[in-house]
Amino acid sequence: MKKKLLSLLLVSAMAVSVAACGNEPSTPGTDASTEPSSQQQSSEGTESSAENSESAEAGSEEEQQGPATTIAEAIGGMDYNAASAYLYDLNLGEFWDLYQEALAEENVSTKYAKEAIAEAKLLEAGIMLPTTSRGGNYAISNIATRSINSTLWGNDSDRLYSAIICEEPILASDQDALKAIWGESIGTGTYQEKARAYLTEHGYTLKDTYNYGAYTSDAATWDVLATSKQADSEKIIHTYDGLLEYDCENVQQPALAESYEVSEDGLTWTFHIREGVKWVDSQGRELADVCADDWVAGMQHMMDAMGGLEYLVGADGAHIVNADAYIDGTITDFSEVGVKAVDEHTLVYTLDSPAPYFDTMLGYGCFAPMSRSYYESQGGKFGEDYDTEAASYVYGKDPDHIAYCGPYLVTNFTAGSTIVYQANESYWNKDKVNIKTLTWKFNDGNDALKQYNGFMARELDGCGLNASALVQAKEDNMFDEYHYVSATDATSYMAFLNVNRAAFANTNDGSSAASPQSEEDAARTREAMNNLHFRRALCFSVDRGAQNAQQVGEELKLNSLRNSYVPGSFVTLAEEVTVEINGVSKTYPAGTFYGQIMQDQIDADGFPVKVWDATELTGDGFDGWYNPDNAVAELNSAIEELGALGIVIDEQNPVYVDLPYPSNSESYTNKAQVLKQSVEAVLGGKVIVNLTECVDFDQWEDAGYGTSYGYEANYDLYDLSGWGPDYGDPQTYLNTFAPEGAGYMVKCIGIY
Repeated sequence: MKKKLLSLLLVSAMAVSVAACGNEPSTPGTDASTEPSSQQQSSEGTESSAENSESAEAGSEEEQQGPATTIAEAIGGMDYNAASAYLYDLNLGEFWDLYQEALAEENVSTKYAKEAIAEAKLLEAGIMLPTTSRGGNYAISNIATRSINSTLWGNDSDRLYSAIICEEPILASDQDALKAIWGESIGTGTYQEKARAYLTEHGYTLKDTYNYGAYTSDAATWDVLATSKQADSEKIIHTYDGLLEYDCENVQQPALAESYEVSEDGLTWTFHIREGVKWVDSQGRELADVCADDWVAGMQHMMDAMGGLEYLVGADGAHIVNADAYIDGTITDFSEVGVKAVDEHTLVYTLDSPAPYFDTMLGYGCFAPMSRSYYESQGGKFGEDYDTEAASYVYGKDPDHIAYCGPYLVTNFTAGSTIVYQANESYWNKDKVNIKTLTWKFNDGNDALKQYNGFMARELDGCGLNASALVQAKEDNMFDEYHYVSATDATSYMAFLNVNRAAFANTNDGSSAASPQSEEDAARTREAMNNLHFRRALCFSVDRGAQNAQQVGEELKLNSLRNSYVPGSFVTLAEEVTVEINGVSKTYPAGTFYGQIMQDQIDADGFPVKVWDATELTGDGFDGWYNPDNAVAELNSAIEELGALGIVIDEQNPVYVDLPYPSNSESYTNKAQVLKQSVEAVLGGKVIVNLTECVDFDQWEDAGYGTSYGYEANYDLYDLSGWGPDYGDPQTYLNTFAPEGAGYMVKCIGIY
């Protein structure tokens, strides 16, 4: 089936009970992991009806603080989808109403401004606490800075063939010089040449191998069109090319499309496919020519697979004609979808409304090509016949069962150990491939010094300095001359608060990460989690800087902190815009940052959080949330409101909050301990954080990151997941909080 529908028979009982016991099934979705080497990206949901739900009015703070009855009473008797809809409207209704206004705007700058206003309401809801971005830590490396693409969206930043690698560690002073050269070279196409010349002139020896680490989980699939997990896509990206690609100067260049045109109305995008490009197998043997139909086949397969990418091509993303109708089964004839191979080398996408950001989406996996003939030879079928469980279906099961048209072939894949990529001799752009052999090493996280020791032994070409490695690097006299601060990116990690918990152990095995809560404890926690003031109290009580220090060291503890979901510098207004903030018109000049508008709405609402620094023009690098006084004030309000419902909260009757953590990792264990200490100290023991042990990263992921639905989320608070943007519009983040199963990250708060 093309529609992934929840089994209401399975889940309705979970929504009705006050608190399900720990044996219920569980598994939330696909997002960015905070593992040392991940990103992620993406989004899937289940279509559900809100027909029987009650709506919470968006308006005064008093109206939004909670229902007049307990949550158990309010959703008792509802099926899972109706209960999800009720809880969504209760906790996120105001955000969604304002976001719909933003999406209705035709003017791009006005849309950005209204998206910022809507996000302010999302943050004020307290259903998630921003934690960090990727990067912003000390590193030492043999890799020339900026030699790899650093675009903030899509998958192109995971492409490594353009990396410039030296035999020797690069001095910090030389990394700074290279960064300056990059800044002067943007848009000229000369940085690669200038960087290589600079390094050679300064005594470095360039090499054509890159040993890097560390990945922390094997790819669940090698089919890029059937996954939205960064943990998968970052490994597959080396095996194929897209239509267009961002270079290391972050300028979009022709790739498998030599050129393209856009119609005046913005609805027709025509791409001219490069001739002579070959599909090959993992042994380099020629399979077929790359042709326009490969993108048609790829898109149909992506929609059939429903791996979490499909939402990007319909009304919530690219606006491709009839994409949503095919996905939800309204139409079954894929020829009615707006992607066509006009001839062997002409590909046309037809949109039902303009998407000015359409070209920025082309570096993401949903627009990857797929050889139709090879797919079919591996048991693949389309439409109603699509069946991955068929005995003949082997496509994407491992690197030997995909076709390649990218810079590398996977020549060795040993699970939990190593992935080796060798340059593809048939690659159309092989003269641009600096690295002939990529070797990626696995790291299970048990040894905090493994990556550093690998770098010092010349087994790895780069190393981020976690707290333990930082101490060692200073002892080894490697810090002063060689350290630099890695750039942050647009990936936003969040700590999610579960408002409808149904799983109390990991559902894949029914025993790991088991909750110590009683049914009564769990019922009280759910009531508290649906109180606005309680959630805010929890968010304000986390000392995020102290937490982050456990991973990156005290000196850089604030550097990678993020204070919003969409980075405040993600977009700026292209023209002057006037919008209303709480009924007052405010005009913003061209060049205004998204973060400034978000902050203005937050200030107007009297929400005591800082998400944007107007002086430094950033929303990162400071803790705008941690505030013990505000936390106590919010908790007191929550205690009063919940007390009116008969729920007593004090030191003798605390609310218990379960936080899974991986006990095999010293740094992540320390982070969990710091969060526990911070929350319990600030909130005076009226909230107790239970640290639920996961013996390794796999169990930690199983508690939340690896799940698909809200009822599988095995936590009250979870800090492994995040989001990396798919294209250059804030909606790439905000769409993930759409209701009715359409928003990919909504499952992280326990609904849909």
